Amino acid sequence: MVFLFYFVRSIKCIFRQKLTYQDSILRYLCTNKSKRIRIRMENEIQPSSRDNPIIMKLDVPIFHSIFTPELNTLSELFKKYNYPLRIAGGAVRDILMDLKPTDLDFATTATPEQMKDLFTKEDIRMINTKGEKHGTITARINDKENFEITTLRIDLVTDGRHAEVQFTTNWKLDANRRDLTINSMFLDLEGNPISRIQEDYLRILRYFRFYGRITNNPEEFDENTIKAIKENVSGLEFISGERIWSEWKKILDGRYGGELMLKMIECGAASYIGLPKEPDVENFKTVYYRALNNSLKLHAITLITSLLKNEEEVMILHKRLKFSAYERNLALFLIQHREPKPCEKPLRPYQLLIINSKLKVSDTKEFVCEVLKYRGMVEFYDEINKWIIPKFPISGHMIKSYVPHAKMVGPVLCHLKEIWFDQDFKINFEDLIKHVELIVHELKESKK
Repeated sequence: MVFLFYFVRSIKCIFRQKLTYQDSILRYLCTNKSKRIRIRMENEIQPSSRDNPIIMKLDVPIFHSIFTPELNTLSELFKKYNYPLRIAGGAVRDILMDLKPTDLDFATTATPEQMKDLFTKEDIRMINTKGEKHGTITARINDKENFEITTLRIDLVTDGRHAEVQFTTNWKLDANRRDLTINSMFLDLEGNPISRIQEDYLRILRYFRFYGRITNNPEEFDENTIKAIKENVSGLEFISGERIWSEWKKILDGRYGGELMLKMIECGAASYIGLPKEPDVENFKTVYYRALNNSLKLHAITLITSLLKNEEEVMILHKRLKFSAYERNLALFLIQHREPKPCEKPLRPYQLLIINSKLKVSDTKEFVCEVLKYRGMVEFYDEINKWIIPKFPISGHMIKSYVPHAKMVGPVLCHLKEIWFDQDFKINFEDLIKHVELIVHELKESKK
């Protein structure tokens, strides 16, 4: 669990500019004479603030991403010597905005002397000693990362550019001296993943979603978090399918979607989110990495379908997640047509699927494209994707006068379509209609 401490001020008091009349005159005179006169501002009105801090739990993957081995070492050192250590200012703002902070500033109740003592005892190198008089010690850990830690302080005397400070252990007093409300927020480094997960089991999936956004290595999971997920993954059973699917498809659509899916299965999530207990992981790997190597972006449903063996498993998953009609139809289409379709003209079976579809033609074309990406048929995918679907030049109404009765319209149309297919969709109405008489004759003969 992570606590966020902050002291709320009114907008008017964001900048500490409320001075007594006398102080304002003194500052004016000093500025105009260009003299560095240090002014004691004992009468300054303090920013309005709460007597008690607001405490907010914050548990997002972007926060976990900042924990390098060096930061963990720093945190453990301060715990060992019983000094609180909290992130301050801009980094807290960035984390709240779901941005990975580029710079971390820390605050502590330990004085510079106490910090120097603990770093010396632990053989930690200290650099940039100029900041010590302002309460800042910079520690370099493992010869990799520098950390600036500043003692809590209050301003005793200031002239608008420089300040004489006094160290304190009071977090509120330190917050009050800061220029902006956003800089008076502190974030501690403690957390309990089990407690956070049990508050809302959907956080298991949110962890994977945000992890994909912030990591550069899909294998560097926090061991304690993964352990907590494995111990609590059964809680996903109580989360609605709509909420699960909303998070899950974002995982698959995001960075490292395949790697994260495999980790979710490893954690035991499969049966609680609608997958079979033993999904087809090997087929999933084949489909995912083949598409990755071919720079093909797979639909989330396509990836999930690679884990399923038949239509029954699709419908079980649909019942759990409440797919849209498009998503359900895509999953069923993939199951029905993902096997090879040998043909002298390799594209022809897929073109016929589009032409003969009872579904919306544009949807079917997209489904066929997913089948081709699923199979890694890159060249055929490109061709189908660019293919302009031809329009069959004859309708049932147009041939009614050419057949003896209405029942023959359907069969005659099917035969005409086959002729149209064989002619690469290039034959026109006039040439097609010439075949009707022979087709009708053959149909009559076949019924004798």
